Amino acid sequence: MTKKTEKQESDALDIPQRKPPRAALEWKEDNTLGIEISGDYMRILDAAEHTSVANSIVGQLSVLGSHGKRIDAEATDFALGFVDAMKPKDAAEVLLTTQMAAIHQATMMMARRLNHVENLPQQDSAERALNKLARTFAAQMDTLKRYRSKGKQTVRVERVTVNEGGQAVVGNVER
Repeated sequence: MTKKTEKQESDALDIPQRKPPRAALEWKEDNTLGIEISGDYMRILDAAEHTSVANSIVGQLSVLGSHGKRIDAEATDFALGFVDAMKPKDAAEVLLTTQMAAIHQATMMMARRLNHVENLPQQDSAERALNKLARTFAAQMDTLKRYRSKGKQTVRVERVTVNEGGQAVVGNVER
């Protein structure tokens, strides 16, 4: 284990700690869901650009719930934390990262179900669903990567063989 220097400890203390966004959930007597947001919600709000979009995202994540629970504050906080940690830059990224959080939760639920199957039809069904969800998440991650790079592709050639009398271009080539 390494020892921290006094400078490292003082630097760590100077860093302002962000409180991640969290949601307190409560079903009210009139059968509506009360949602109270705390923590630093501004990263999501700024990216969404409209309060109605950001608030709707929180509402949608709040009713995802989890197995056996109509609402689940921990699952909602996880999803909000994921969206926040991905640092969305605009409304499209907020929506995509929200979908990614929901797909991840569903993937983990199916993984749990697969671990507790009692017969082959259940196993086949859980395996198919888990596989589809995992592929969906991977596709979403790829979509986010392409969206953030604005469609730019970089081709890097690691090795070039030039035969006698041939020529090669060395450097950056752009179209």
